Amino acid sequence: MIASASGGAVAVIVVIVLVVFLLLVLARSVRVIQQGFNGVVKRFGQFHSVKSPGITFLLPFADQMSRVDVREVPRTGDRQDVITKDNVGVMVSATIFSQVIDPKAALFAVSNFELAIFQLAQTALRAVFGGLTLDEALSERERINTELQQHMDPITEKWGVRCNRIEVVDIVPPASVLQAMSLQKEAEQHKRAAILTSEGQKQAAINAAEGQKQAAILQAEGQKQAQVHLAEGEKQATILRAQGKQEALAREAEGRASAIKSVYTAILDRGVTPELLAVLQLQTLGEVASSQSSKLVVPYEAVGLLGATQVLKDILANVPPHDAPPPVVNAGAAPDDHNM
Repeated sequence: MIASASGGAVAVIVVIVLVVFLLLVLARSVRVIQQGFNGVVKRFGQFHSVKSPGITFLLPFADQMSRVDVREVPRTGDRQDVITKDNVGVMVSATIFSQVIDPKAALFAVSNFELAIFQLAQTALRAVFGGLTLDEALSERERINTELQQHMDPITEKWGVRCNRIEVVDIVPPASVLQAMSLQKEAEQHKRAAILTSEGQKQAAINAAEGQKQAAILQAEGQKQAQVHLAEGEKQATILRAQGKQEALAREAEGRASAIKSVYTAILDRGVTPELLAVLQLQTLGEVASSQSSKLVVPYEAVGLLGATQVLKDILANVPPHDAPPPVVNAGAAPDDHNM
């Protein structure tokens, strides 16, 4: 009984050992690689293959697999002192965005690619900032990032790592430099304020001059328009006065023509006598002599006219004062018409 019992215990132990061995073999044979990682397999200590994400089968006790993160990883370096071209010490920190593109080179070309990238970034920062002045270092971030990447790319490619971009996080000058920069910035602000004030005054003066110019132009235009309207009014008034004079002269001519016609009719009805002719001649001579713009020239026949006047005087002396002959009255209107 004792022998059978000890034989059963041995059998159980053997079964347990076999199960453990099978589990160990299964654990070493089957691996799961997560997304974003690659597996580098070494067989008997030598590089064998690179496995993609998913289930991977290995040769138990012969293969060893190391996982490599192939995602883009930001690595922020500590602040370090760098000296610029104009001998100013500044504190600089930068972030490196790197990615493993060759897992085999990342494991076998360098012992620790993360530490190597960190050390390389420090030397690149010193080299780049050593060729820049403080003003350039503070104002040309894009240029610094580009030069840093150009310094690191040729070396990191040998390690199977690619630097996608490098960003300078912070640049801290010394306190004395910050104070001087603050004073300089304040002076610049005062300068800009003074310039803006002078520009405003200049623009205000220009606007005032332009306003005065426009006002003068408008005033001149107004005076011009007023003179034009005044001239037009005088022109219309002159035209109306001329038309009135013409109409008056026309009516006066019509009246005189009517008077002459009446006299002429009366003369024809009563007959032409020497006395009537003498009166008409005397009346005409008087009107011509009374005109300021006329010159009286006595013809040779003036003796006959004087004789006719004497005859008329003798006739009128024999006529009663209250009986004025009609021919004499009509003859009085005729000379005016004839003179006009």
